[in-house]
Amino acid sequence: MEKLNKTLVHGFKTYYSSDVKTGIDYLRYDLDYSEAKVFFNQARIYGRANFEDDDDRQYVLIHNSDGSYTLKKRGY
Repeated sequence: MEKLNKTLVHGFKTYYSSDVKTGIDYLRYDLDYSEAKVFFNQARIYGRANFEDDDDRQYVLIHNSDGSYTLKKRGY
């Protein structure tokens, strides 16, 4: 199992693997806080939030039991 990286995205502790770094960059740099917060809130309430970036790459943001989040690629 690949070791996950940890970072803060707009103040939310987020884990991710190197293959979804573009998704982290999208949340952090392409969206402002209020736009990214929508995905984090949806993941907190429903357990997960699906989204895609400007290049149609598919991601899922998962809320973890410790209050952190994990970003993964979304399968088809």
